[in-house]
Amino acid sequence: MLERLRAALLDEGEPLAGMLRSGPLVNGDRPLGKLAASGPRAAANPPEYELLVEAIYEGFLLHYSRPRLFEDIDADFALLAGDRLYALGLERLVALGDLAAVRELADVIALCALLTARGEGESCAALWLAGAHAVGFGASPDYVSAKALLRNGDRAAGPALAGVISHTASA
Repeated sequence: MLERLRAALLDEGEPLAGMLRSGPLVNGDRPLGKLAASGPRAAANPPEYELLVEAIYEGFLLHYSRPRLFEDIDADFALLAGDRLYALGLERLVALGDLAAVRELADVIALCALLTARGEGESCAALWLAGAHAVGFGASPDYVSAKALLRNGDRAAGPALAGVISHTASA
């Protein structure tokens, strides 16, 4: 799926196309797009859900971590490229008419920004996994509750999110 995303960015042209990694791409250990696309909520267009989740996740990586599609990118350009990938994914999601998934991914983006600002960015990996699951399968009450705890800085947030993740992994 990263190859398809890279091709879409190449089609857009500069400036993003010029910064793309030229070598082989490694999707990493979290196939978030595949997870979202495997759910019943994404059944109408699994390839599109897979692409848009990966685009939005790559936007997050450009802002806060190490991107998979770009190399040797300066911090200012990474921020702008991340914004573009957020927009690309959300725009495609809006075109599908899935406003619940738009809200879900916007919530994950906002919560990860908050967690990173608090110095709790390590929680973002679990949040992205649960968020991708919610896009494909719907948000469980436990997940909604865990997000509220995260938002409020409650100490119970970590264990609550871990419980959601263990349920997600067994689903």
